[in-house]
Amino acid sequence: MATFFFFFLSFLIFVHSSSAEPFIGVNYGQVADNLPPPLATAELLKSTSIEKVRLYGADPAIIKALANTEIGIVIGATNGDIPSLASDPNSAVQWVNANLLPFYPDSKIILVTVGNEVLTTNDPNLVYQLLPAMQNMQNAINGALLGRKIKVSTVHSMAVLGQSDPPSSGFFRPSYEPALRGLLRFHRDNGSPFAINPFPFFAYQSDPRPETLAFCLFQPNAGRVDWVSGIKYMNMFDAQVDAVHSALSDMGFKDVEIMVAETGWPYRGDSNEVGPSIENAKAYNGNLIAHLKSMVGTPLMPGKSVDTYLFALYDEDLKAGPGSERAFGLYKPDLSMTYDVGISNSYPTPSTLKPTATIWCVPKAGISDAQLQSNLDYACGQGINCSPIQPGGACFEPNTVASHAAYAMNLYYQNSAKNPWNCDFSQTATLTSQNPSYNNCIYPGGST
Repeated sequence: MATFFFFFLSFLIFVHSSSAEPFIGVNYGQVADNLPPPLATAELLKSTSIEKVRLYGADPAIIKALANTEIGIVIGATNGDIPSLASDPNSAVQWVNANLLPFYPDSKIILVTVGNEVLTTNDPNLVYQLLPAMQNMQNAINGALLGRKIKVSTVHSMAVLGQSDPPSSGFFRPSYEPALRGLLRFHRDNGSPFAINPFPFFAYQSDPRPETLAFCLFQPNAGRVDWVSGIKYMNMFDAQVDAVHSALSDMGFKDVEIMVAETGWPYRGDSNEVGPSIENAKAYNGNLIAHLKSMVGTPLMPGKSVDTYLFALYDEDLKAGPGSERAFGLYKPDLSMTYDVGISNSYPTPSTLKPTATIWCVPKAGISDAQLQSNLDYACGQGINCSPIQPGGACFEPNTVASHAAYAMNLYYQNSAKNPWNCDFSQTATLTSQNPSYNNCIYPGGST
């Protein structure tokens, strides 16, 4: 197997740093028996715009494989490590000596997570021990003179929130507040992020209406108004992240940075599961990446993108639970893409250098004005320049919803990553090689 991977990799030329995204990472889980060798995975990651990797443990083979790649690495102490880390500072020193110092700085370790979703285990002993474990871990890192470069955090599920709707009124469950208050002071004092796992996929499963799916997939939709702040949200990811921001503000910690430790969408599931599909997974992850790259931020945190770790690099075939739990992988064990979300930086092969057609995104025939108006509102709400379809603009006439929507939908597509799902608009649009420009109204075009 190893021979195959290195034979395969010897034919590939990679580029990483030129187009890496500092706020896009990926989770590298290992609950599987068919994963490629760590060195093959390191080469795969170098061929992408992914700049950070989160491990759930501290596998030395993986950490070594990522040496000299400039890929940031999050390593983790498990829930089972917490009691010893909390009770004995020397245990934390030994953990750092064994799992961090042998590899740093060649392997760019940037964060250590202590435990995963500890608060929602509702194990009072483990919850009580979490903060002392984190403090001892940070002190051990500080003792190695790395405290300015390597921080400590822990990861939470969205279930720590008592309310997330409307986003401006998000707050934590009162039963978790005593533990959270100490953790948040720790984050503030050490400049470490509050890490959480928002999954719009699960929100859709609890409300499987078509309009909810579009809202979750960053696709055209009517939006949802926060009835307290009056802010209109156009996607579930922003709403969930802002709810966390509001909860932090509610406790007096709005200055603590948020890190999205996991988010993703499964491409396959059991027959009774609502939502898993290749199309939905491509749309969610592709549109999320485009949203992060835009740097537009969220309504409550504009102008910046939160560090976000996609879930996940590979499927984990030994995971328990419904079929979707084993189908989040962006890549297959043979290193091929499960589906393309536009993160590959591989140099083009000769076959990709052939002349390409200029294409435009246009509405399909027979789409209602109501749907086209929704598409128009969505596209122009994403920061594109819709002035040509305003009064006096070159494309204002004919003054119809259909004409204005066609221009805006195409402009949105041309300003996106130009993946097929960027011209989906809830299956109301299509790509064409026929130029829709007319008179002095010029539709921007792009290559396939």
